[in-house]
Amino acid sequence: MKAVMRKDVPVEIEGDGVELRMQDIGGDLEVAFVRLPQGADMQPALKDEPDGLCQVPHWGYMFKGRLKMRTKEGDKVYEAGEAFYWAPGHAPEALEDCEYVDFSPAREFEEVIDHIKSNMG
Repeated sequence: MKAVMRKDVPVEIEGDGVELRMQDIGGDLEVAFVRLPQGADMQPALKDEPDGLCQVPHWGYMFKGRLKMRTKEGDKVYEAGEAFYWAPGHAPEALEDCEYVDFSPAREFEEVIDHIKSNMG
């Protein structure tokens, strides 16, 4: 694996205050640096995924804000300072401006990001 700095990671999604930077860091892992403005709801961009939810697991850390994660089992709120694991079957909504970093299986994450980009235009 290699170390990367957020500023050096390519932007994959940008617009309406949403920013996703992602890069393969080896070992079949992708790192993503994410910024979501308050009110950003990613569920519409996941509309054609099973159950309208992201099917990729993520491990990460919330740097800033509060984020509601919708799942079939119910919603959970994550806050700045918390480490997290998001199992497959989730859709984030920013309750405040959010910044977090997560790590995911590279191939699966790249596929869902391609899907999100096509739905976002």
